[in-house]
Amino acid sequence: MSDNLDPQPVDPGLVKYLRLLVTVLTVTMIAGFLVIVVLFVTKFSDAFGGPDLPGEVVLPEGTEAQAFTRAADWFAIVTTDNRILIYDLDGQLMQEIAVTSAQ
Repeated sequence: MSDNLDPQPVDPGLVKYLRLLVTVLTVTMIAGFLVIVVLFVTKFSDAFGGPDLPGEVVLPEGTEAQAFTRAADWFAIVTTDNRILIYDLDGQLMQEIAVTSAQ
């Protein structure tokens, strides 16, 4: 092992070359990350478009929705006054169920 602790001279051309390589690598990584983000957004936004529902559901007078669930050919709305309203996919009320608590 040598006891020479003097810094070795560095070629300025090598430093410029390394700086260029680091810059190119940084730009490439940023561009790749942006491409991945764009692909995720475009592909997954189409896959999870959401369920097909009517534009507007008319609830009975004085009711307020508390919860919602959907099946293949109907959807249900649970109201704050303990009723379950079952609609077809066209938004027509099919059935109304009164929920009572077991005491």
